[in-house]
Amino acid sequence: IKDYGNSPRATPLIDQGRVYALGGLGDLHCVALADGKAVWSKHLAREFGAAVPTWGYCSSPLAVDGKLIVNPGAKSASLVALDLASGKEVWRCPGLPAAYASFIAGTFGGVRQIIGYDQKSLGGWEPATGKRLWTLVPPVSGDFNVPTPIDAGGKLILASENNGTRIYDFDRSGSIRGKPIATNEDLSPDSSTPVLVGGRLFGCWYSLYGLQADSKLQTLWTGEDDAFGHYASLIASADRVLVVSNRGELLLADATAEEFKIVSRHKVLEEEAEVLSHPALVGSRLFLRDTSRIVCVDLLAQDQLP
Repeated sequence: IKDYGNSPRATPLIDQGRVYALGGLGDLHCVALADGKAVWSKHLAREFGAAVPTWGYCSSPLAVDGKLIVNPGAKSASLVALDLASGKEVWRCPGLPAAYASFIAGTFGGVRQIIGYDQKSLGGWEPATGKRLWTLVPPVSGDFNVPTPIDAGGKLILASENNGTRIYDFDRSGSIRGKPIATNEDLSPDSSTPVLVGGRLFGCWYSLYGLQADSKLQTLWTGEDDAFGHYASLIASADRVLVVSNRGELLLADATAEEFKIVSRHKVLEEEAEVLSHPALVGSRLFLRDTSRIVCVDLLAQDQLP
């Protein structure tokens, strides 16, 4: 029995006046941002012959070069590109069932590519054709592949529960090198994506970790606090990291300090709250959703708004 419905488990994409929202059971909708009117829709599992992943579809749609990238996870259509305006299929790539991390696009090894996970591996795809360029299978199997890969200036940072945090580089053909530049076993999140700011990487896994994002990937400090659980959403600026704990508390950490330093904190929801969706930030207002409600907080006033 699934413990979730068909509401989006992935953050919707807003692009050129349209919103692309993927439901947990595979319903993909494109609607107008101005009035919410439907533009087009598809059902990923039904139309591509895929099985819904155990925890539902969780990868946010990705806009690349006029195409919408989604991952049905079907044998004949593991990754698919749709036309942003019409929803018509542009290309498909066969492969393995879907994982949960969102895909990214960037230039690696001089080659523009889409990067993301399937159920068992990481891959790179050519945006124009969907050709799979390379495959990386981690040393230890069994990762859920939930944290999203991070573009670190042409290098790639990965974090997962069984393989820790790693930095990879690429050869001149745009293929990832199989051996990481650096590894760190301290930060091993199963679902929370770290953030990169000012040459440092910050991530949460029952503690808040600050790592030096260089060839050593050294742990600079470990922050212990009762607010930290197995998951947190992180939002970074040049000198601050906002941690939205899954227990409904906001903590603002100093991203430049040489030790764990909380600048301020604010309890938003009661103890039984469980915040697993990424918050939305609009100006100074932060919108959080737990299992039963949405709360809006003004970060400047630190007061809950009606």
